[in-house]
Order: sequence, then structure tokens, then C-alpha cells
Amino acid sequence: MILWPRFQQGDPIAVTAPSSGVPEELHHLLTDTKNRQEQRGYPVTIYPTAWKQKKSVSAPAEERAAEFNRIMKDESPKAIIPPWGGERLLEMLPLLDYSAPIPKWILGYSDTSALLFAWTIKTGIATAHGTNIVDIRGAEMDPVTAAWEKVLAWEGGKTITQSSSELYQPEWKFDEVTDVVFHLTEPTEWKTVSGKPERVEGRLLGGCIDVITHLVGTPYGKVREFQRNKLHDEPILWYFENCDMNPNEMKRCLKQMEYAGWFENSAGFLFGRSAAVSEADGYTAVDVYQDLAQDTGLPVIYDIDCGHVPPQLTFVNGAWATAACSNGKGTLTMQVPEEADDAEA
Repeated sequence: MILWPRFQQGDPIAVTAPSSGVPEELHHLLTDTKNRQEQRGYPVTIYPTAWKQKKSVSAPAEERAAEFNRIMKDESPKAIIPPWGGERLLEMLPLLDYSAPIPKWILGYSDTSALLFAWTIKTGIATAHGTNIVDIRGAEMDPVTAAWEKVLAWEGGKTITQSSSELYQPEWKFDEVTDVVFHLTEPTEWKTVSGKPERVEGRLLGGCIDVITHLVGTPYGKVREFQRNKLHDEPILWYFENCDMNPNEMKRCLKQMEYAGWFENSAGFLFGRSAAVSEADGYTAVDVYQDLAQDTGLPVIYDIDCGHVPPQLTFVNGAWATAACSNGKGTLTMQVPEEADDAEA
């Protein structure tokens, strides 16, 4: 059983930093973010870790975990959205209280995806892979990014369909003008390894492959157990995005997951656009996708709207989903349970 938390317009949002916080010279980003979300009707509480950053983390793992646990036991916030990702979220996972938490959304990506993955695996509560909160501080949001509200607040018993973007941002350009966050200039094109239209469905699970791979063989990566106990052995539709790895590194990570049994009873694979190294001694990311399709016999859709090359769709870990790609365009449709906080997704 997958539990889909409740969320609606006007619900309080908690900002905590389970990985990297915001250094003092960028505190205005948090202030701008809080002001913007409150203009949109969402009360925002920024917790102490978000205001700190030292030696690659917001605070020691014990402090980050304690703050997160407190928020999870507080009935007021209905969603937790970190400022951004980071490097060392993994070290706080053993310190989290996974027992009978109050269902609430956790939304984010990059290093945060390790938390999303582990939380859904351990608790059976859906989590959302999508925007970080500082990325939605602008006066306007593009339709793809803005879908985070629709996904988190969608009524039970219905489906949510998100469509591929028209344009994407090829590289990050920090802009002090908070009204312009993304600079979307390049035409988006979803692609398939087969070169033909693809349609694949299954239970979504995934995240940033750079950090998800480190959960293999740990208590936070028991995919087959999760699949049997929470998903009734339904197939998994994997989605991944690559932050920093070259193709050979990504290939090694995928083989490790395969050897660990993660890809048994899977439906297919979705890969986000990446600004990482695109080739290594002539071996490219597309070669990785082709090898994966050949090794598993499963469809692969790539260059989708997911991850570090914005904008990105909002993926719900544990949700039944259908992904389709044709003529460079794509859709992601997710099914919401009848009762969002106590029924099977």
C-alpha cells in the first residue's frame, strides 16, 4: 500500500535543509522564496538548518535529522521542501524516525532524492521528485515547474497528466533578479532508444542516480522487498537523472543496480536531460541507454524533463504511472488513490 499525503492551497510549507543549507551571502534567496510563496497563499516556516552552511552541509547529521523528525511529528506543515540539494544527505538516513510518521509531502531533487527514495521504501508514503523551493521564487513559473502544486494537491480517484516542456535551460545562470529564475531557450525533444513511439507503465521509483546508487545493499535500498510488500509485485517504472557522472560511471551504477536485483520485474526506464560529461573515450550517454535496453529488453525514453537541466516534471515515488513519447513530445500520467492519505495508490 502506498499512502498519498493530503495537500491543498493555503497549506503550510516547511523549509529544512537535510543536505546543504544556504550561506549567508545568499540568504536573500530564502527571504524572496518565503515572500513569494506567502503571496501565493502558502504560509512558510524556514527552519534553522536552512540558514546555515559549513563544510558542505547545513549542520551535523544529528541536528539535520532531529529537525526533520520534529517537522514530521508536527501536524501543521503539510509539505517539506528543501532549499536545494547538496552532497551528504546519506549520513542522516539512519537517524530518521520512520515509525508512524504523519503523512506529508517531501518535494525536491538532486541529493534530496536519496531522502525521497529511502522515505518511500521504508514507510510506503509517496514522495515527490521535482522542484526545489528556491527555484520557484520567481513571479512566474513555467507550466512544467508549476505542476508541483497540481500534483501535490490533486484530488483522489483521478489522474494527473503532465506534458513535456516546449523549451529547456541548457545551463544555470545565476540571476539576482528574482523575478527571472529559469532561462528556457532550447527546444525540448524527448527521445526513445528504439527510435519509435513508446508507451510504458508501472510504479514510479527513482531519482538522482549519483546518490541513489549508494543505497544499493543498504536498509534504504530494499527494492524487491518494497515491491513485494507495498506494490503487490507490480512492475517498477524507473526514472533517473544524472548530475555529474560520465557515461562509464553511469554504466557502472546501472550494472550495480541490475546485479542487486533492482531491475527484476521492471517496466522500463526514463532518463532526464543531463549537463554532465556526455562522452568518455567515445562512449556516450546514448550508448548507456542502448546497452540498458539491450541488456534488459525494456524500453528506454530519454532527455525527458527531469533533474538538473530545468524545467522538470513532478514524479511521485510509488504512484502508478504511464509515460508516453512520440515525435519528440511526451506525457506522464499518474493515478491518485480515492482517499489521498489512507488508501492504496
